[in-house]
Amino acid sequence: LNLVHAGPSAVVIPYELTGNATAPLLLVAGGISAGRHVIANADDDSDGWWQSQSGTFDSHRLLAIDWVGADGTLDRPIDPSDQAAAFIATMDHLRLKAAAAFVGASYGGMVGMHLAATAPERVRALLTISAADQAHPFATALRATQRQAIELGERLGEPSAGVALARKLAIISYRTPQEFADRFSAPMTIDHGRAQATCESYLNHMGRRHSERMTAVAYRRLSESIDLHRIDPALITIPSTFVAALSDQLVPSEDIESCARAAPDGRFVTIPSLYGHDASLKEEAAVAQIISTFLNSLEKQP
Repeated sequence: LNLVHAGPSAVVIPYELTGNATAPLLLVAGGISAGRHVIANADDDSDGWWQSQSGTFDSHRLLAIDWVGADGTLDRPIDPSDQAAAFIATMDHLRLKAAAAFVGASYGGMVGMHLAATAPERVRALLTISAADQAHPFATALRATQRQAIELGERLGEPSAGVALARKLAIISYRTPQEFADRFSAPMTIDHGRAQATCESYLNHMGRRHSERMTAVAYRRLSESIDLHRIDPALITIPSTFVAALSDQLVPSEDIESCARAAPDGRFVTIPSLYGHDASLKEEAAVAQIISTFLNSLEKQP
């Protein structure tokens, strides 16, 4: 791939193509920790990262990829448009001319915008959840701090500890103060002479689990990629639905609404949620309804 910020680079693009070959094709993508395994299928019956939507997608063929840089071998700046190019390269490899739609959440929604803008002939419609036309400065500040935590871990010779700490900071930003108040309102306890908050065991678990599956290089480069995202919504000319979680701290709903209004054929939808940026994963029924309505609308297109 000819990377926007790094030039020609040799990459490997693992993919998963599942479903009936005669069914409408969907390109599906999630956040930077999501990969090619979206839902359980005949080749891999383990739960995928969006397993809760397996019924929603059951009449479609799905194509998903592992993000360029997710394996930690590409220590270069990666633009979301590079990921769009990776999707197109995979479609070319599989001799797939076009997809009925791109369905993306978070970083995946950003990538979908770039693919729709640069190659509208390859995808007929776009559905994005929790993604706007550019990163909000507040969210960029949060991610910049996470990247500094990763770099600190590397300097100390403990890169996995840096990844774990960065992930804890990310988890806090994904959710909402209201959810934390509901789940972790118990008083502090003293453990081995140290005051400990009730949320710490949860955050430690999430950090440790993430550090076991993502390297410091991968986390840093994909985090950067989110903040490199910037696109003119006017270039997204295909029918597009932009979904916002009203409680999202990272991608404010007003930014997504502005993006939808600027897209020539954009539609704006909101989800009330306790779960902030993670609404796409946690609000299973509401998201299923939105995706189903979107997919049904494709059948009415000429």
